[in-house]
Amino acid sequence: MKQEIAFGILKTGRNVFLTGSAGTGKTYLLNNYINYLKERGIKPAIVAPTGIAASHIGGMTIHSFFGIGIEEYHSDYMIDILLQKEFLYKRLSKVKVLIVDEISMVSPELFTTMDKVLQVFKSCNKPFGGVQLILSGDFFQLPPVNKKNKEIKFAWQTASWKNADLRNCYLQEKFRYHDGVLVNILDEIRSGAVSAKTLEVFHNCRNKELSGDIKITRLYTHNEDVDRINAEELKKLPEVVRIFVSQNRGAKKNVEKIFKSSLVVEELKLKKGAVVIFIKNNYEKGYVNGTLGQIVDFYKGTGAPIVKIFSGAKIVAEAENWEMENAQGEVKAVIKQIPLRLAWALTVHKSQGMTLDAAEIDLSKTFETGQGYVALSRIKSIDGLKLMGFNDIALQVDQKVMSIDKEIKRLSDLNVRKFASFSQEMIEKMNKEFIIKNEGILGIDEIKNNQRKLKRDKKKNKLLSSAKSKGLGGQKNTLEETKELLLKKKMINEIAKERIISPRTVLSHIEKISKIYPDFDISYLKPEKEIVKKVKKAIKEIEIKKYSDDFLENGNIKLRAIFKFLKEKVSYNDIKLAIIFGDRE
Repeated sequence: MKQEIAFGILKTGRNVFLTGSAGTGKTYLLNNYINYLKERGIKPAIVAPTGIAASHIGGMTIHSFFGIGIEEYHSDYMIDILLQKEFLYKRLSKVKVLIVDEISMVSPELFTTMDKVLQVFKSCNKPFGGVQLILSGDFFQLPPVNKKNKEIKFAWQTASWKNADLRNCYLQEKFRYHDGVLVNILDEIRSGAVSAKTLEVFHNCRNKELSGDIKITRLYTHNEDVDRINAEELKKLPEVVRIFVSQNRGAKKNVEKIFKSSLVVEELKLKKGAVVIFIKNNYEKGYVNGTLGQIVDFYKGTGAPIVKIFSGAKIVAEAENWEMENAQGEVKAVIKQIPLRLAWALTVHKSQGMTLDAAEIDLSKTFETGQGYVALSRIKSIDGLKLMGFNDIALQVDQKVMSIDKEIKRLSDLNVRKFASFSQEMIEKMNKEFIIKNEGILGIDEIKNNQRKLKRDKKKNKLLSSAKSKGLGGQKNTLEETKELLLKKKMINEIAKERIISPRTVLSHIEKISKIYPDFDISYLKPEKEIVKKVKKAIKEIEIKKYSDDFLENGNIKLRAIFKFLKEKVSYNDIKLAIIFGDRE
């Protein structure tokens, strides 16, 4: 199924299971639908089973949102107790659309509990209280932790799943991958029919040398191998070790929850030359969860590591915040730490959700079906694979998942044909009825106003949050330092040189300052009118064409896409400045 068909089905208000192999754009599609709903005055509830997954989609953990603590299963008695909590009632009784990301990691017990809780709080015995239910994920990824080897270990095996009457939307167009060989290998593993040709590819990848200036991340199935390799490699470096201790705020148990649900570490030991991986998303600074790099120096002002990433760009890895909210949305704990981990080696489990430029993978100790698939789906191309070994389990997937996957595909194809049979008038009628049912808005002017407001609010909230964050060791706010130099009418390259940061970082500061202080005068930086005009035209054309590769996961257009559209004749700095001044108008 193509993304536009799945998007069309979502807009009709039907319950949907959105799936597909790695790189098919599930998160991108979800973000588009979330924006569609918000533009029409409907705020969806967005949840995921872990803190890492929740932050990826901009939501809360299931346990936190539903106020159910650490337990997976809740009896009627326990749900009745939840019903007495006023803040939970206010939240859950108003839910109109529930989006659950990474559904493969949700246990059957937790999935059933969500169903029961919503029925009670919505006073409706329909599945999930009658709200639109959207489940997203890939069951070929690693399953929920199953300590008791239960027969039922997936959410799709529950009565709640069957009763939800989900429309299966199986995305099959690949957007992340450009390597047909890797795509074919992953598809073969999913089908349970690995060919002799694929085995030959693996043979050619055994112990091969990978090109690149940076050492490649190694993926192993066991923690002991990962910890040993990282410690050994760090010890080999002759440089002085730098120790970064996290700054923790909140109750000890809450702080520990953050450590358990994320990749952040309490004590981070680094050296110049260390191979590291970013463990947070920060699109403005140019890194995402999984960006690989090497420490080339430490920033003199704060001591923060300067990381040279695979593309050659240098990034100052300043401290980031990891927060834990309670069910009422109050921040109960914060961990502030450098968003890096040593990355000579990682476990396959911890790599889930990452995209790696290249990896050395050892599957010789694989102990769980699906581990090989997850590991291989992390890399962008087979050119970036160095295979150290694999056992009989490495290329296996769960037989039950394989069986249900074929059925999901078949039902998805049926949904494509059924949706194609609807007239445009009928589709528009269903879309309208769904919006009206959920007390949304339909006026074109109102929707456009909401679009503008959402765009402003999103940027303002993000920038205000960033501006409030202080540097390591209580240093002066980095944004204010740039602002002072702008008052002196310094140019971008001058600021970058004086502050020992990249021009790209200076531009991100200017963007934030422009939004937080809309009356702050930076007019001397405005590009020529012709450049601004060209950039506006490029943005408009790119938005019309809607090529997925031109957009970031958060929906923003990549600067590279604009740069290429303008035939590389307008600099990145001028493009960024044109966008900043365009937003000010």
